Amino acid sequence: MVEPRSLGAGEVSAADLGSAGAGCVIEPGVRIFGPGFVCLGRGVYVGHDAFLRAYPGGPLTVGDGCWIGPGCFINSFGGVTLGERVGLGPGVKILSSVHRGKTPDTPILDTPLRAEAVVVGDGADVGAGAILLPGVRVGAGAQVGAGAVVVGDVAAGAVVVGIPARP
Repeated sequence: MVEPRSLGAGEVSAADLGSAGAGCVIEPGVRIFGPGFVCLGRGVYVGHDAFLRAYPGGPLTVGDGCWIGPGCFINSFGGVTLGERVGLGPGVKILSSVHRGKTPDTPILDTPLRAEAVVVGDGADVGAGAILLPGVRVGAGAQVGAGAVVVGDVAAGAVVVGIPARP
């Protein structure tokens, strides 16, 4: 068993990031872990109390003009890419890894972690409280309804809602 350890406070400035374009706003209370693997385009807004976690093998890349709402949670172990002008409503969660495998005598937490990139295309919008699961691709201009759980790809321009999300 691996002993837990603190990740620290996650308090950083734009200067600590892998890159941050002109005009980025990182509101108070934002926590960023692995800041060197976070790249923000120009004019990106990151709302209060958002939590961003990036890794050497799983960078977080955010295109120009994106809006990341308050309380969003993004874990990019498998890599997360947001295209340009993507909107994430308050409380959106993006997960790019999952524990796979289960045996009767092995806790799920101890099973291998599988990384799968999540990509959100240009101009897409993800409604408040929606969840994007590992490996999901949301096409350009698509809209994910509030509270939806996206388990598969969303076509460009599509509108999806529900659990699991459907057109």
